[in-house]
Amino acid sequence: MFSVSRRTFLTGIGASAAVLSTSATGFALPRASGSVTRVDVTFASGGDRCAAWLYRPAGPIRRRGPAVVLGHGLGCLKEMRLDAYAQRFAEAGYVALAFDYRHFGASGGTPRQLLDIDRQLGDWHAAIGYARQLPDVDPDRIAVFGTSFSGGHVLEVAKSDRRIAAVISQCPFTTGAASTLTLGAAAVGAGALAAQDLAATGSSAKPVMIPLAGDPGDVALMNAPDVKRGYFALVPPGVAFVNAVPARIAARIPFYTPGAAAAAVTSPIFFAVCDKDSVAPPGPTLAFAATAPRATIRRYPVGHFEIYLGEAFRRASADYVAFLERTLPTSIG
Repeated sequence: MFSVSRRTFLTGIGASAAVLSTSATGFALPRASGSVTRVDVTFASGGDRCAAWLYRPAGPIRRRGPAVVLGHGLGCLKEMRLDAYAQRFAEAGYVALAFDYRHFGASGGTPRQLLDIDRQLGDWHAAIGYARQLPDVDPDRIAVFGTSFSGGHVLEVAKSDRRIAAVISQCPFTTGAASTLTLGAAAVGAGALAAQDLAATGSSAKPVMIPLAGDPGDVALMNAPDVKRGYFALVPPGVAFVNAVPARIAARIPFYTPGAAAAAVTSPIFFAVCDKDSVAPPGPTLAFAATAPRATIRRYPVGHFEIYLGEAFRRASADYVAFLERTLPTSIG
């Protein structure tokens, strides 16, 4: 056992494997899975609507209980294993809401594929607001789960929303400067594409796009040796996925440092750090995590994409459920 009232450093294990099935359209039909039900919902955000999957433990509503709101990483859709975490949380007795950002997946918003940090943070607040008004959710007992790029977002969200009761930050992007350095010389090309795209904004020209995942040396937002294989391993068969976003985001990423928000978050945070992370370097994340007043830090000897699959996923998700059970128990009294 370890306390969330102090910093705790632990070590886990790693591996690979399966994905949950979804509909061929990528927008799942309502379903029941053992003790869990899932339905499609939408909520308003910035004049558009975000699509989400709402998971509930099966059975009648007896009292308002805790919930977990989940958002994915850089350019990812909820079908790309975010559903697996939501399923695990619901099986443990938590209401879980897994959403797509505006401009992605089944959510609204044009242009498509626009990756905008401020809009994504707005989507987080809209998703939390939606969860708070659900009849079976205690509005003051909501946790947030973010992974990769959104592992940084949830730190910013919890800093600004002091009602957030707990945070899980998995393989988090905490400093754009460190992540940009992983691109090597390709960072120059990414900056050039960003300048072209920014020059095209406000005109009738189409956005200048940049790949999300590329091979080493490619001009892309991620190009480490394990990126392309690991990233696409998360995409289930039949799900439409676009490996590109407007390049303007490449001008913002180097200056986005959500890890700095950790020091101001008063709720307990679980940091899941991948020791072999080639995309979100673990060193800066560990340094930021050490500043959080109520940090639990667990280290896993795996790469950035391995934690979503197989034994690494099973171990990490079990750790997250244990953390939630300590900080937001489903039964009170």
